[in-house]
Amino acid sequence: MRESPKIVALGAGRMGRGIAQVFAYAGHEITIIDFKERKTEESIKLLAEGKAEIKENLEFLASLNVLESAEIPIILGRIISVSNESAEELLADADYVFEGVPELIQAKKDAIARASNLASNQTIIASTTSTMLVTQLMKFSSHPKNFLNAHFLNPAYLIPLVEVSPSDTTDQKNIDAFIGLLKSIGKVPIICRASPGYIIPRLQSLIMSEAARMVEEGVASAEDIDRAVTTGFGIRYATMGPVEFIDWGGLDILHYANAYLSKNIGERFKAPEIIGEMMEKGHLGMNHGRGFYDFETMDVEAYKREKLSKFIALLEHLDLMPKKA
Repeated sequence: MRESPKIVALGAGRMGRGIAQVFAYAGHEITIIDFKERKTEESIKLLAEGKAEIKENLEFLASLNVLESAEIPIILGRIISVSNESAEELLADADYVFEGVPELIQAKKDAIARASNLASNQTIIASTTSTMLVTQLMKFSSHPKNFLNAHFLNPAYLIPLVEVSPSDTTDQKNIDAFIGLLKSIGKVPIICRASPGYIIPRLQSLIMSEAARMVEEGVASAEDIDRAVTTGFGIRYATMGPVEFIDWGGLDILHYANAYLSKNIGERFKAPEIIGEMMEKGHLGMNHGRGFYDFETMDVEAYKREKLSKFIALLEHLDLMPKKA
């Protein structure tokens, strides 16, 4: 792979624009291809709208002192926008291609098939789909060993996480190269096997549905539910993952809480079997040496201090620390 990889974003919509912005911001040249057959004037208009949106995003960041205004034209200069007519030449020379066409199976099939046929047999192609499994989409590629999914969270130019979902066919060296590229621009890639909803959409679907259900049931107002999350739930999980938190508090607490909630609210709160299995083994979490994490090989006091220090720093930043006398 070249020192300065050739990067292409397929599709001039929200995802293509966001990916182009984050790579350009990190110093890479990137080409957005309007990968759809349309009239020349329509393509020019769409691509111009995309560049204008990126410029607006950068100006907003400058207004918050994230970057200097003088940097904006430099960053924009790294983004090249072209119509579908240039696709053949550009894809043939691409190292990485990010497919971001609409979430329609026929659109994905067409884009992935065309892109993999036009690209070299070394080009890594990543679909940014938020709904379709890599095991389904890889079938449309003529080089499945070079294909994987990469789910960016919106706004893609800000949220660090990228959920990377390879198939069993994806070559490990391509996975490693792709992970390395993402890390080099400040992203936090995690590996997720082919499963509906990845990690974040699956979690947030449950949370949002339960929040709406509480409004429906009159448990609390929408405003108070949101306030509860932004001053409690959200802060907690900004500094500690939910699996970590199970270990921190103890699996037994989750076990008994789920037993009560499932009895009084519904079976959807029933704990997964793994919780009961770990209870039987005595793997109850941090205070017992082992839970989902192995605390016997860890400096637990240093770990606790690090977690609480980050939590307090976040509370201070949000002006939510308890009031002193």
